[in-house]
Amino acid sequence: MEQIIKKLRDDKHYYGEFGKQYLSASDVGTLLTNPKAFKSDSEKTKAMIEGSYMHALILEPDTVDDRFEIVDCSSRGTKKYKEIALEVKDKDLLLKGEAENMEECANAILKNFEVYNLIRGNGTVVEEPAIKKLFGNWWKGKRDIGNEFTVDIKTTSDISKFRQSAYRYNYDSQAWVYKQLFDAPVIFVPVDKITHQVGIITCSDEFLDRGMQKVIQATDVYNKYFGDNATEDINNFLIRESL
Repeated sequence: MEQIIKKLRDDKHYYGEFGKQYLSASDVGTLLTNPKAFKSDSEKTKAMIEGSYMHALILEPDTVDDRFEIVDCSSRGTKKYKEIALEVKDKDLLLKGEAENMEECANAILKNFEVYNLIRGNGTVVEEPAIKKLFGNWWKGKRDIGNEFTVDIKTTSDISKFRQSAYRYNYDSQAWVYKQLFDAPVIFVPVDKITHQVGIITCSDEFLDRGMQKVIQATDVYNKYFGDNATEDINNFLIRESL
């Protein structure tokens, strides 16, 4: 177990073939809405790169220069950006304006006294992985910050609608899985990409129960199409509705 956890600390293994043998909270949405895309590689979106950059600034600032390239141009459609994108293959690219906005978001989080103590207090660990068998299958997770809580940092385009986003993006199932993996209450720290407002969002039992039900449903889909004793071919998957 210790060797597995040590290997999963490395992102190339966590997100690579070694890590793909485990289910994760990010798989829940795919299994529930588009199981044909399960474990398929997808291109990183701008929002994903921005979020990764902000996380690195807060959690692993020493890695920023190795992981990201900041491009000083107006858009991704410019000749300069396209040329740099062809040259730089081992880093994620951000426009200068995008990077500056994420830096403001990171500063908003770190300048808030209560949030700072939550994520930088004594005894905190960052990017800590864990695995556990849930409903008969092995699951993995890597929490942003760990202490007496499991703290997960999120970006949002409207913090006043974070409740709706939590359902849409399956934060409820993520919270339930992480609570099982790390045996600690889960707290979300969202930051608004527009206003730079910061929140501390706790999880109710109702929220966690809803997440558990999603995990159960996702497990049923996984077992049906991908498990060791799968009963159906994913190519026969159909969406059925009555209008």
